[in-house]
Amino acid sequence: MFGLYITHPQVTIDPAVPVPKWGLSEMGAARTRKAAESSWVPQLRRIVSSDETKAIETAEILAVAAGVPVEIVHGMHENDRSATGFLPPPEFEKAADWFFAHPEESFRGWERAIDAQRRIVSAVTDVLAWHDPALPIAFVGHGGVGTLLKCYLQGRPIRRDGDQPGGGGNLYCFSLADRRPSCDWTTIEEWRGWM
Repeated sequence: MFGLYITHPQVTIDPAVPVPKWGLSEMGAARTRKAAESSWVPQLRRIVSSDETKAIETAEILAVAAGVPVEIVHGMHENDRSATGFLPPPEFEKAADWFFAHPEESFRGWERAIDAQRRIVSAVTDVLAWHDPALPIAFVGHGGVGTLLKCYLQGRPIRRDGDQPGGGGNLYCFSLADRRPSCDWTTIEEWRGWM
């Protein structure tokens, strides 16, 4: 059986609000509702979410369609970037490039990539240690830590070239038997489920 790692789609950007409290934009919510109509969503038996608002909102939409509750796991949050606060998109992209290129260093006080990777791997591993591998499970979170998890599952070094496409709202699947990724990033609306 398979697990999914799902990233939240587009958010409402508000520099006056802490990034972890940003919610889905109208487009992000609409994309998630469309994905929730897919045949794979009702197959999910567990949905585990980061404690950030945008991830919880994504998970809640999917959970209604799946008929399961949302479980919140605090260690699944995005890499801590509070030291810089909001960065305009062009500046943020440069910072993210640096973050992935220097995993053992901190970008202006950000959580280091290597530490964020250990945290997300630990959070997912802890959940899966008590999960029935016969039941499909989805982890709903963020692009940065999702990419760090994917690098770990693939047994490759931290690099940004494995990052999700822009806009968020993507997923990849992995085997619950050996934890190896079995599909690459695909938009949540386009994924057709387990083959």
